[in-house]
Amino acid sequence: MKVLKANQWQPLCAISDLVENAGICALVDGEQVAIFYLPAEIPRVYAIGNHDPIGKANVLSRGIVGDIKGELVVASPLYKQHFSLLTGKCLEDDSASVPVYEVVLDGDKVLIEV
Repeated sequence: MKVLKANQWQPLCAISDLVENAGICALVDGEQVAIFYLPAEIPRVYAIGNHDPIGKANVLSRGIVGDIKGELVVASPLYKQHFSLLTGKCLEDDSASVPVYEVVLDGDKVLIEV
């Protein structure tokens, strides 16, 4: 189990609040964050900004999760660009990216680094 420092991690939700192989949206310090639960992957939970910089809408949590050449991505539901769940970079447009957030599981709790 990862050792967590005081005031560095914020509880986000319970693992039971997540949908397998899909995303949900959470509000963290006033920002929308897309949380993806991929139980077959390591790590199992990923978090990126929910705002699609190309489509200019908060929709990435509604995108389809998959992989392109082994890289875990979410496809924006608007114009179908793929954003890496590891780096936040858009695979089709080098000038576009979204923030990536560190998340961990602590028992049945999902924590996000703040």
